[in-house]
Amino acid sequence: MKQIAFYGKGGIGKSTTVCNIAAALADEGKKVMVIGCDPKHDCTSNLRGGEEIPTILDTLREKGMEKLSLEDAIEGKKIEMDEIIHKGYNGIYCIEAGGPKPGYGCAGRGVIVAIDLLKKMDIYEELGVDIVLYDVLGDVVCGGFAMPLRMGLAKQIYVVTSSDYMAMYAANNICRGMKEFAKKGGSRLGGLIYNVRGSLDAYDLVEEMANKIGTEITGKIPNSMLIAEGEIEGKTVIEYAPDSEISSIYRELARKIYENDMGAIPNPLENEEIMQIGQAVKERIKKMKN
Repeated sequence: MKQIAFYGKGGIGKSTTVCNIAAALADEGKKVMVIGCDPKHDCTSNLRGGEEIPTILDTLREKGMEKLSLEDAIEGKKIEMDEIIHKGYNGIYCIEAGGPKPGYGCAGRGVIVAIDLLKKMDIYEELGVDIVLYDVLGDVVCGGFAMPLRMGLAKQIYVVTSSDYMAMYAANNICRGMKEFAKKGGSRLGGLIYNVRGSLDAYDLVEEMANKIGTEITGKIPNSMLIAEGEIEGKTVIEYAPDSEISSIYRELARKIYENDMGAIPNPLENEEIMQIGQAVKERIKKMKN
């Protein structure tokens, strides 16, 4: 079983990317599980017609099990598999970790509890999952959100970025955390996924950053109205427009990620280097305006 995590700046398109990769792999006959690690619990909605599912933490709260140990909950059969795992497009297993009540506790706790519970219930083995995709909140690499990379749970990490300066800045910060954890057996960097956002398409600048970090751009996802149209229907573009060019791009990206067994310890850019790239982005924007 492969475990792969996706990180990146908030709003960069991680959930869209993860859901389309999951759908593409499911179409190839793979048993796929998607674990949403965002307290907003909407990571898997495009695999279920826009429908949100109960989170693991909400389920534990509703059953009055928050203060029970996971061992007691499992042994007492107080929580069943179908209460936390829900089927999505083409049989994809969808899970949302969830978060604490607003204003209470650490938002990363849901990730810690979810992963621990799934392991103790032997979910992966029982379902015969081929690949698990973690959709991790924003660019947070501390606490529970760092768990997939800190403990080496995910074999590889893919960082989603655009050519927006703040997106690349966040990607570089994620690589900083990854480098630190890699020394202690953490996950390796599988590559960058370049998701074109807005009018600026500066592939060469993202490629420059990737080369300096010591990785490559695994795939480029261009702007496409079909993606937005599909999401209005609560669908991935794989489901909404399966024969489209953008679907072919996602399928190729999914294949490359599934077949990639390599990974690198990133060498994040120094502040001066990332600021130089930021200045280059600024100049591109100025030219566009003129």
